[in-house]
Amino acid sequence: MTLSLIDKQIMWNRLLAVVEEQAQVCQRTAFSTIVRESGDLAAGVFDAQGRMLAQAVTGTPGHINSMALAVGHVIAAYPPETMQDGDVFIHNDPWMGTGHTNDISLTTPCFHGGKLVGFLACNSHVMDIGGLSDRSSSTDVFMEGLYLPILKIAEAGRIDESLMAVIRANTRQPVETIGDVYSLINCNQIGCERLTDMMAEFAIDTLDELAAHIIDASRKAVLDRIADLPKGTWDGALMLDGRDEPVPLKARLTISDTGVHIDFAGSAPMTKRNFNVPLCYTLAYTSYSLGVALFGGIPNNYGSLEPRTISAPEGCILNALKPAAVVARSQVGLMLPDLVYDCLRKALPDTIPAESTCGLWGVNVMGPWSSPARIWSQYRAQFMTTGGMGALPYRDGMSATGFPSGVRGGPVEIFESMTTLVVWKKEFDTDSGGAGAYRGGLGQWIEIGNTIPEEFQYFAGYERIDNPAKGTKGGQSGGAGSLHLSNGARQSGKSSFTVPAGERVIVHSSGGGGSGDPRQRSRDAVRRDLEHGLISTASARDTYGLEA
Repeated sequence: MTLSLIDKQIMWNRLLAVVEEQAQVCQRTAFSTIVRESGDLAAGVFDAQGRMLAQAVTGTPGHINSMALAVGHVIAAYPPETMQDGDVFIHNDPWMGTGHTNDISLTTPCFHGGKLVGFLACNSHVMDIGGLSDRSSSTDVFMEGLYLPILKIAEAGRIDESLMAVIRANTRQPVETIGDVYSLINCNQIGCERLTDMMAEFAIDTLDELAAHIIDASRKAVLDRIADLPKGTWDGALMLDGRDEPVPLKARLTISDTGVHIDFAGSAPMTKRNFNVPLCYTLAYTSYSLGVALFGGIPNNYGSLEPRTISAPEGCILNALKPAAVVARSQVGLMLPDLVYDCLRKALPDTIPAESTCGLWGVNVMGPWSSPARIWSQYRAQFMTTGGMGALPYRDGMSATGFPSGVRGGPVEIFESMTTLVVWKKEFDTDSGGAGAYRGGLGQWIEIGNTIPEEFQYFAGYERIDNPAKGTKGGQSGGAGSLHLSNGARQSGKSSFTVPAGERVIVHSSGGGGSGDPRQRSRDAVRRDLEHGLISTASARDTYGLEA
């Protein structure tokens, strides 16, 4: 039968509800803290051709926009005519998934009335997938843990216990890792059940007509927005801290009648370090940054993503080739929005924010429960912390936010319950927000120490230490990040180091850049910032010109 427009819109909304329940099931049953507490996952529904129709609101851009490509890879490896009800496919190939081996991707073909009607897909971060425990020192992907090509983890509803045994044997946390795999399998199954319930309710036996409506309407909405944008080409550049030497990134953004294209030619070549970025992850954060700046309110799916394209020379840091080390790909990938916005700021100066922290300041630790001799009794835990967002030309930047990643900050209490550590301090870092008529968001001051007289290991992967977020329109840069021990020893932003017994790790995450002349900031806003401890008395007087 032919569906009415109202039917199509209702079913489109139902698909959004289906994938959100799918994502919530994954989050609530996950073992990995970064998934359970911070939402580092993705869930989506695809048509029988492998085109994404809807994605859950819960999730992160690196997962979601990479997942949009993953089902196509599964179909290429296993043609749909060979699939059967109850099959589930798994992989963690960085170049076909979300960019590193710690993210596991699952795809489940969905059958209705004995016919393949679509796919449910999901992915999430697992805390340990084997490989080096020092996550800062890998130099190729084979050092970064178990590498799973696209395989069947279940066939006709029966779990492949041999494959499960391989996964279990290649992780330091077998219970947690296998638990996360089952969580992903389960969330796809729930999504498939909800999808077939909807199809039965509306008496449809295929998603073809609905898929065409979703994709065509979304593509048209994006193109309509593009029609109102200035046309032309703008260049942008961004300098990252890197490790042994700074890493320059370059972009050329072109807005035409048919879409937005970004070319990353001129960016640094691949590095021997592990913050190289597979092209799928580069596309994920580039597309997301365009969506935030230009296409807000348009649902994310195959149609709305199609007019956003990228290119990058093979072998550059943003198009790393196998077997490059990529486990820390987010350290560069999450910075891409600021690179894109450096281009867009020239085209749309009144809508684009100043630079942000962008990269996450996650706390990633490993240690023994009692003594270093008991290596079989180790914990490994992570919770996410964040920095400041850059100010918009008309609004202060958000403080301690995961922009642009979408990852939520993790609860301190959960982290403490899983380790022998205690977070002694976690508060806004005064004066870290870039001064301006509109102030940049603040970073955080965090102190962590052990509750037992033992050392523990800290893994750092931070940006914005040597190159803090720049302000715009006369606004000042945000505060630079830093990492050191309570004894004064400064630590590299990309390193693994031992925290001696009795010492604390002190983290200062960076702040966002300001927008506009600080002397033009509202006097009431300055007084309010001072009252709340967001700025110091000296800053209020000397930078903002507040009279006593």
